[in-house]
Amino acid sequence: MIKTDQILDAKGLACPMPIVRTKKAMKDLEPGQVIEVQATDKGSLADMKAWAKSSGNQYLGSSEEGNVLKHYLRKADQTEEKEEVQFPHTVTNAELQEQLGRGDVLLLDVREPAEYAFGHIEGAVSIPLGELETRVQELDAEKEVFVICRTGNRSDLAAKQLAEKGFGRVKNAVEGMSQWAGETKQNNS
Repeated sequence: MIKTDQILDAKGLACPMPIVRTKKAMKDLEPGQVIEVQATDKGSLADMKAWAKSSGNQYLGSSEEGNVLKHYLRKADQTEEKEEVQFPHTVTNAELQEQLGRGDVLLLDVREPAEYAFGHIEGAVSIPLGELETRVQELDAEKEVFVICRTGNRSDLAAKQLAEKGFGRVKNAVEGMSQWAGETKQNNS
């Protein structure tokens, strides 16, 4: 059994709410204390790992009990903390839609496979955020990469990862699929 200093119930919440609640709860912890975040959103696994890395907090691991994921994070001390910065290069959905016909553009959808299956932009490459680190070589770094998720949170983390890997032309679609008004395609058969 893992000793925790606080338990956060984020069950039933979808991205970005588990991360939003975790950030808020972490502010009340002392450096070195551990929080257990209970979530049912499968995407929260990749979200917690990526957020911890970008914030300087330590992702200790996760376990699964039934349909509940239990994430364990340790609050960073002042020497480990990183100031969270939003990825600076962004586009609105309207701007993204204007760019999609170009040949030098790649649209990367970092949502979970089920989210992608039930509605995605035609031509989007599906690589969930949790797999991006190991599958980045599948992407063409010469193209302009637009990254999209449901709300702009996971895509922000993914855009930062791509920039760190040397992708020079990356933009985060900040409004995400939740506000996408264009056509979508499904492949949930």
